[in-house]
Amino acid sequence: MNDLVALLSAQGTAVVFLVTLATRLGAPVPAAPFLVVAGGLAIGGQLSFIAVLLAAVLGNILGDGAWFLAGRRWGYRVMRFLCRISLSADTCVRRSESILGRWGGLSLIAAKFVPGVSVVAPPMAGALGMSNTRFLAYETLAALIWALGFLALGGMFHAAIQDVLAVMSSVGLTASVVGALLLAVFIAWRYRERRIARQQAEDVQHIEAAALREAFAGGASLTVVDLRSVETRRIDDRVLPGAVGITYGELPDRLAELRAARELVVFCDCPNEETAIAAARLLEKAGLPRVRVLAGGIAAWAAAEAVASAPAPLEAGTPDIAAHPA
Repeated sequence: MNDLVALLSAQGTAVVFLVTLATRLGAPVPAAPFLVVAGGLAIGGQLSFIAVLLAAVLGNILGDGAWFLAGRRWGYRVMRFLCRISLSADTCVRRSESILGRWGGLSLIAAKFVPGVSVVAPPMAGALGMSNTRFLAYETLAALIWALGFLALGGMFHAAIQDVLAVMSSVGLTASVVGALLLAVFIAWRYRERRIARQQAEDVQHIEAAALREAFAGGASLTVVDLRSVETRRIDDRVLPGAVGITYGELPDRLAELRAARELVVFCDCPNEETAIAAARLLEKAGLPRVRVLAGGIAAWAAAEAVASAPAPLEAGTPDIAAHPA
C-alpha cells in the first residue's frame, strides 16, 4: 500500500486518468480506491486537487465517449456484446433499458453507481440517437459527481489515510482470499441459476422460426407478442411483421386483450430467452390458450428471413443471363 501512495504522489494525475479510462472502457480495474487515496493526498498537499479532478473527468469522458460512438455506429449489437460477457447477462440489458427509458440523460449519472450498467448506458444513449452535445453535457456532470464523491471521501479521511492503508496492507492477503471466495460463490450461484432456467425452459413449448414462417404462410391464426422494450424497438430495426409490442411488465394489464387470441407466440432478444419463458409461464398461469416461445428470439427470425430472401443458386446447366448479355 505504501507503494500505491508513492506512485500516486509521484504520478497521481496520470495514474488517476489511466485507471479511470480503463474502468470506463470496461477493464476490471477498481478506480474508486485510487480516487479515494488521491483525494486524501490532495488535501494533504501532495497532489493538485484540480488536476486530479480534471484527470478523472477526462478519463470518464473519453472512455464513455468511445462506447457512446460505438453505440451510435453499431447500435444494439454493442450492448448485446457487453451484456453477454457480463456475469449478469440475463438482466444486464433489461436493467439498462429500464434506467435509460425512465431517466433519459440523467441515467448517465445513475449508471456511474450501478454495477453492470455503467458500461452499457453510454452505447445505449448513442444507439437511441442522443445528440453529441447533450451526451457531453450529461457525461461531464456525471463524471464530476462521481469523481468529486470519491475525492471528497478521501479528503474527509485524509488525516487517517496512512493508518487506513497500513491496516489494508496488513490484512491484504486475508481480504484477497475472502474476495476470491466471494467471487467464486457468486459465479457458482449464477451458474446454478442458469441451469435452473435451462431446466425450466424445457417445460415451455417452443416454435422454431422456420415453423413460424410456415404457419404464417398457411394462414394460421397467431398472435405474436414482442416483449422487447420501447427503447429497444426504437434502435433495433429487426421486426417480426404483425407482432404486438407488449413488455413483460405490461402483460398483467393486457391479459383481457390477449385472451381473444387462439394461439400466442412470444419472443424477446435476451440471453437464454429468459424474458420470453417467464412471459409464457405468466400467460399459462392466467389461463390463456396455447402459448409458445419463439426459439432464438428475434435473432433467429431475422436469420430465417435472410435465408428465405437469399437468391436461389443457379442449377447446373442453367445459363447465366448476366454473364451473356444480349
